Amino acid sequence: MDSHPLEHHIESILERNARVEREKAWEQSFTRRAVILLMTYLIVTLFLWSISIPFFYLQALVPTLGYFLSTLSLPWIKECWMKRHSGQ
Repeated sequence: MDSHPLEHHIESILERNARVEREKAWEQSFTRRAVILLMTYLIVTLFLWSISIPFFYLQALVPTLGYFLSTLSLPWIKECWMKRHSGQ
């Protein structure tokens, strides 16, 4: 039996696993969170400024901080959910 197709299949699995690990690292990275925080703040600031809300630069912090807090609490909530649904 020719082992070449099997080796190719194993290589493709290893490449896929490496890609999935990189994507997972990106999803959990500080850089990703910081970019989303900055984009959220800028977009909300521009929107609030365009509709003449007073102190728009301060009020834009509310949704930005809401997002930030959700990134802090979700890993803990996920862990609790996974424990509850793992059958243990």
